[in-house]
Amino acid sequence: MAATSLNAPNAPLLQKTHQTHVFLKPISTIPCQTSAKRFCISCSATTQDRLSVQSQSQDRVFNFAAGPATLPENVLLKAQSELYNWHGSGMSVMEMSHRGKDFRSIIEKAEADLRSLLNIPENYAVLFLQGGATTQFAAVPLNLCAPGDSVDYLVTGSWGDKAFIEAKKYCNPKVIWSGKSENYVRVPSFDGLELNPNAKYLHICANETIYGVEFKDYPVPCNPNGVLVADMSSNFCSKPVDVTKFGLIYAGAQKNVGPSGVCIVIVRKDLLGNAQEITPVMLDYKIHADNNSLYNTPPCYGIYMCGLVFEDLLKQGGLEEVEKKNHKKAGILYNAIDESKGFYRCPVEKSVRSMMNVPFTLEKSELEAEFLKEAEKEKMVQLKGHRSVGGMRASIYNAMPLAGVEKLVAFMKDFQAKHA
Repeated sequence: MAATSLNAPNAPLLQKTHQTHVFLKPISTIPCQTSAKRFCISCSATTQDRLSVQSQSQDRVFNFAAGPATLPENVLLKAQSELYNWHGSGMSVMEMSHRGKDFRSIIEKAEADLRSLLNIPENYAVLFLQGGATTQFAAVPLNLCAPGDSVDYLVTGSWGDKAFIEAKKYCNPKVIWSGKSENYVRVPSFDGLELNPNAKYLHICANETIYGVEFKDYPVPCNPNGVLVADMSSNFCSKPVDVTKFGLIYAGAQKNVGPSGVCIVIVRKDLLGNAQEITPVMLDYKIHADNNSLYNTPPCYGIYMCGLVFEDLLKQGGLEEVEKKNHKKAGILYNAIDESKGFYRCPVEKSVRSMMNVPFTLEKSELEAEFLKEAEKEKMVQLKGHRSVGGMRASIYNAMPLAGVEKLVAFMKDFQAKHA
């Protein structure tokens, strides 16, 4: 018996293997019905928003995790259909040489689509790296300053604080403001900041995942030759950003644009080539830029997945349209919290509440365990707050459909009615 061909137009989805034979179910046989557990992408999406599937298959949960986080269903289904044999290449993306033409086409398209999404100028390099955003806590000072140089850190949450602590090993950082004493609930007025006129850079975390604090505008370094550096891990590609305001942006992919294992760095090219002598080769931005992120074997499959997400965001109409959807989702959830008469509370100042990560507590903290248990029964998971904060946290990244937020709000109102 010959194995089923995977190069036909109706390339089927891999279901199981038996010895060397593959038994599959063609995509074309999957019914386009909302009651089906699997569905046809083209029939589920609208004409205008073909790849932005907002429905939720009945065999999947609404995943409110902070990261790794939910991915668009249509992206997962496309990756599934291409898993066994990518575009007739006879192999999976996971099997490709990173120096072969197939993977080069994948990484080049991913970069091109990201440049289109964020309108990244040509004088900025785009790097696909490993080690997560946490590795950039060291890479940033190692690449941008000498051991004795002064740098400023504006700390609005745990990740900004961790970045500052790591920088102390490689330069002379100063915390110009910290919200730690207030339990990180706000962003300060930029007018009152005591910026160092000699600081090589000013570092911020644009969206603090744990505490749900998000910059709505950005400070300007005091030093005319200094640059603004931002960790955008948890709000990357959630809204338009003027990249030219920054010297460097970095973001772990696993929250908003892909799976874990990829870190994206956008750095102005004139900042390359000045790494400290002690900088490990894998942390030297210039080496990665000169080699188009292919100095060594990159996280190939993760980059491929990011590329699918970038393509999806472009098909939705770009980040302006994505931002509108995120505003709507966040508004519905925050309104439910604010209108609960204190049963639910969000401690963050309203002007800087995150569109991506919504922390909240229950007036009766003893009900938290029951809240989580009952939510899970309704297929809403990962709502527990970070271990350092407690309470609840709903991460509503780009891929969280409106239906997921609406279901959570309905559950919250029902839970309050039972326990108020």
